[in-house]
Amino acid sequence: MSMSGVPGLAPGGAFAAPGGFGNGALNLQRAVGPPEKRPEGPERPMATPEQLVLELIIPEQRENALLDLSKKREAFPDLAPILWHSCGTIAALLQEIVSIYPMLSPPTLTAAASNRVCNALALLQCVASHPDTRGLFLNAHIPLFLYPFLNTVSKTRPFEYLRLTSLGVIGALVKVDDTEVINFLLSTEIIPLCLRTMEMGSELSKTVATFIVQKILLDDVGLAYICATAERFFAVGAVLSNMVQMLAEQPSVRLLKHIIRCYLRLSDNPRACEALRNCLPDLLRDTTFSACLRDDVTTRRWLQELLMRVGPPISPHP
Repeated sequence: MSMSGVPGLAPGGAFAAPGGFGNGALNLQRAVGPPEKRPEGPERPMATPEQLVLELIIPEQRENALLDLSKKREAFPDLAPILWHSCGTIAALLQEIVSIYPMLSPPTLTAAASNRVCNALALLQCVASHPDTRGLFLNAHIPLFLYPFLNTVSKTRPFEYLRLTSLGVIGALVKVDDTEVINFLLSTEIIPLCLRTMEMGSELSKTVATFIVQKILLDDVGLAYICATAERFFAVGAVLSNMVQMLAEQPSVRLLKHIIRCYLRLSDNPRACEALRNCLPDLLRDTTFSACLRDDVTTRRWLQELLMRVGPPISPHP
């Protein structure tokens, strides 16, 4: 994969800081002093988030800093602004991401390399989740750096973990209802990438990918986009139908809930609702999932509403 085709990278591989990195930069070195090398192993002392962020830009200390920050990020409520506004920190995280692009094809990603880059992705998820940095994260087009990971097909554990963690970053963006986020994602290839994962990922990856599609559909802009052409609608519908067939053999209430919610939202569009009369899977019309949904009142209600809206299939004329 050519590095010149990746946003934010110059042809020579040097990082060009995406817009917004320098605004309000925190001079951490002035605040806490230059980072001192801490002992390795179980005696490694606890560091402040500022100290760990400084260590991210030191190649020799980055791996341990990534691990410490990713483990303790929930204990640092202001970590996202510190990460974003610290000089060189986001560039260091992006360097971790692009450094494994050569391992994607042919698939040579190791467990250690996957764990390390996933720690970097966990910090980017932190930035994507924070209200003060979400917009900056989008404006810099950071999600595009993750798309090569979602385009992989290897089912080995390192690749599955990489896809799942990457989906978690996108999931953090859509978790908050924000049309700006949806508009950005629709301007990229996120829907076909999610559909690919919904077809071939693990149950957990399928669940997160379906959640992302669901959140896109729940936004009026997203629903209009997917229903704008028959090609888009049937691409989504075909994947959802295949997943229903799969769930009949390997039930998952969590995944089924997101699928039914996607179908219900599609039925809000009149043309899509008409099309669903004949392409809604029969497995959702009969009692296949009755036992599976016995204790899920909300999903049962969604399914009943969906069946009432769509109505029975239209019999072909003789």
